[in-house]
Amino acid sequence: MNVQDLVIAIPAIMVAVILHEYAHGWVAYKMGDPTAKEEGRLTLNPIPHIDLLGTLVFPAILLLIGSNILFGWAKPVPINPFRFRDLRKGTFFVSIAGVCMNLALASTFGLLYRIAEAGYLDFLTPAVVQPLVIFFVKSVMINTVLAVFNIIPIPPLDGSRAIMSFFSLKHWELFYRFEMYGFLI
Repeated sequence: MNVQDLVIAIPAIMVAVILHEYAHGWVAYKMGDPTAKEEGRLTLNPIPHIDLLGTLVFPAILLLIGSNILFGWAKPVPINPFRFRDLRKGTFFVSIAGVCMNLALASTFGLLYRIAEAGYLDFLTPAVVQPLVIFFVKSVMINTVLAVFNIIPIPPLDGSRAIMSFFSLKHWELFYRFEMYGFLI
């Protein structure tokens, strides 16, 4: 692991996890829940979203030990599903918003990589293009891993909440109870 990879990977992780959380907050706002906006979290400013351990330290450790998989997280955006205009629809769409954002980012960075590889960025110096290409590739990998991981239907991951939206409300309590134990699985 060289310093250049570390310097490029951390911003790629920050973009992925911060936009993932922003997507949750934005969709929640559109579904009637202004909680994220009221608490100053409906912003693209990275500072309110950064989780020191999940956004910086953990990804840096993975990079330093030579892990092939980069992973991280941001502070979850506060959401109150009981403020949604439609509880089920709001829960479903907010749940999948982060995964959809990661898939959109992976696709966008994949397209940018193809554009760079096709030579459309040759007007830039190799000293600029090479780090950009590395950023694009790392961004595709990171966003793909985050999307796949988050769609797993284990509480508190997004996939479990998406599935939960199809169950009767009396079963929702079970999902909420298991959220604190999900990472033990």
